[in-house]
Order: sequence, then structure tokens, then C-alpha cells
Amino acid sequence: MHPFARALIAGLSAAAASGVLAQPVPDALVPSQAQPPAAAPGKTEKPPLSFFDPEDGMLDMSDFLLHHKGALPVPTIITEPAVGYGLGLGLLFFSQSLADRAAESHASGEGPAPPNITGIGGAYTENGTWAAGLAHFHTWQGDRIRYLGAIAKVSANLEYFGLSNQPRHYSLDGVFLVQQVLFRVADSRWYVGPRYTYFDSTATFKFGGSAPEVGGVTSEQRIGKGALVVDYDSRDNIFFPGRGIYAEFEAQFARGALGSSQDFNMYNARGFTWLPIARTLILGLRADTRFSTGDVPFYAQPYVDLRGVQVGRYQDRNAVVSEVELRWDVTPRWSVLAFSGVGKAYGRWNDFADASTVVSVGTGFRYVIARKLGISMGIDIAHSRDQNAFYIQMGSAWR
Repeated sequence: MHPFARALIAGLSAAAASGVLAQPVPDALVPSQAQPPAAAPGKTEKPPLSFFDPEDGMLDMSDFLLHHKGALPVPTIITEPAVGYGLGLGLLFFSQSLADRAAESHASGEGPAPPNITGIGGAYTENGTWAAGLAHFHTWQGDRIRYLGAIAKVSANLEYFGLSNQPRHYSLDGVFLVQQVLFRVADSRWYVGPRYTYFDSTATFKFGGSAPEVGGVTSEQRIGKGALVVDYDSRDNIFFPGRGIYAEFEAQFARGALGSSQDFNMYNARGFTWLPIARTLILGLRADTRFSTGDVPFYAQPYVDLRGVQVGRYQDRNAVVSEVELRWDVTPRWSVLAFSGVGKAYGRWNDFADASTVVSVGTGFRYVIARKLGISMGIDIAHSRDQNAFYIQMGSAWR
């Protein structure tokens, strides 16, 4: 993924940020409350709409989300240091409510499957960065085949550090396209399939600045990549896991035959696991590695991705990150957490031993806003070298 993408994705669609559109959906997404045995397929009984949970009287969006269909507005607050504070608004269109789709899947015996979703949205930040896009997620054969397609127009104002370790401002404008189809392997938790991404861009350094190591002041480049994606997911909940594993492996190849103006390869592997060490204590572990070869555009180089670290601040030919998080479920609704991570970017300008070691620490909290779906919201506050940042999170920060 390009360094600017994480800074913009929340503005394009909060659903994508939470994993609804792109991640595997385990059985835990379909709660028993959404499967009343007396209901006909696609015709679940709709309870009176309430924004308070009758079980504990607390604010809760479960019934609204379970039984909502049609258009759903999704506002987003952007807090990424790379682009500054901003706002985004998405509009999601559901083919069925979650409850109706769950009941239909239960009656057909095909297994749980999410509804088909189309989203349109846009975002704008205080430094003039903006984006607008359209996405569609579709499944077939009881979630055995998954399609994800998206197109977006982006205009980002960013900083490049490179060799000098001093920020040089540049703008990145272009059109981004992704097409992906994943196939479930037998009845396992594995998905395998191809992914194609295309980005037609113009990068322009501002204020008379430039980076000698990347060429001139302005460059026009096209990235066309074909990739093989392998996903594994055993999480008990895709939004706010308490146990399980999520892993993704991706091999990307940019070639002229795929529309790329430069040839390069990227190999990404990431994995998260959540381990219950007591009834109310959850230990989370994360590892993320990104390697590249060939003529990689400067803005698409691997980078250290940690809370508290500006997106794209530490970039090089390769990047490795590890992170640990400890969560305490104080009550069934409220959780507090502490986390720390370490990362390095190396390979072109510095070898591994000489590259800067980046460390971040932080804390946060979550409130379970939709108990039946396990959806939580909260804030993370993080610190790294000479930088502080906060993030408004939906569920886990690891996606």
C-alpha cells in the first residue's frame, strides 16, 4: 500500500477502515440475535428501534446496525499527522440488512456471509489534502468468493524525508484503482486470489525543494501491479478480537505489461494474534514486514507504520515492524489498553544495523458501541521520537 493510503482511507470509507469491506468475516460477525428460528429467509423480525441496550441500559447501536438497509451515512474524523486533521463522509448502500442476510444464510445452509455493499465518499484535511472514491464489495456461494473493487481520485500534500532527514514538501495527484477476487480454500479459513492495483500519478516538489536521490522536481509515473494474495483469519470478531489470528501474505509485481512505467517487486507479510491471558486481559502481538526490489517510486517505498509515527516518515527499500498491546476489559463495555512498537526502514541508504530504530508508546480506551456485533470505538494517544499523535479508532488499530 502507498504511504499516503493509510492517511486517506478513513476519509474514503469508515467501513473499509473497520474491515467490513475487505477482511474475512468469521461466524462471530453473525450473532445469534440475528437468527430467529421462526423467521423466513430474508424476513427477520424487526424489533422496535432503540439506541439503548435493554440488557444493561447503555448506549448501543446494535439494533440499528443489524436491521439497517439502504443508505447509511458514515462520518469520519481524520487525525493522521502526515496530512493534518480533517473530515470525511461516506455513504454506504447495503443490499440487505445484516440480520436479513444472516437469516438467509442460516436457512440456506451456505454459511454466514456479509451483505453486498457499495460505498461512495470523500475527505478533506487542513493541509489541503483531499480524496474521493467509490468502492463495491460482493460475495457469492455463501461467501466462498469475494470481490472488492474501488476507484479513487487523490490529491495529497505530503512530506518526503529521504537521505537528508529533512522534510521536503511535495504534492501527489492521481487516480487509484484496485480490483481483487479471493476464493475460499475448501472449508478452511484461508482465502487465495489475485489483486490488481493501478495508480497514475504526478508528484511535484514544492517551494523550490527537490530530492536528488529521486530525480527532478516533477515526475509522472504509473504503477500497475499484479499480486497474489493469501489471507488467513481465525479471529472471534473482525472488529475487536479477543482471540485468534489474522495473517496476510502478498507478492506484488509491477510490469510494463500491467500498465507500469517502472518495474519492481514488493513482498509483504503481516500477522496479528490475540491471546487471552486472563478472563479480562488480552495480549496482542503484531509483526509486519515489507520488502522491495527494483525501481520503486519514492512515495511507494516501504515505511515504518506505527501509531505515533507520521506516515512515510521513515522509508527505505525494506521496513520491519513489531508491536505489542495489552488490553484490560474493565467492564463488559469499557476497555483500556497500553501498547508499544518498534520498527526500522533500511536497505538502500542504510543497512539494518545502521538504520534508525523507531520506538513508539501509547495508551487508549474503547467503548463497545454495538454489543451484538462486537463493534467498539475509542481513542489512542501515542508518542514517538519528537512526535505526539492521537487517533479515533473503530475497533482494533490493527487492520
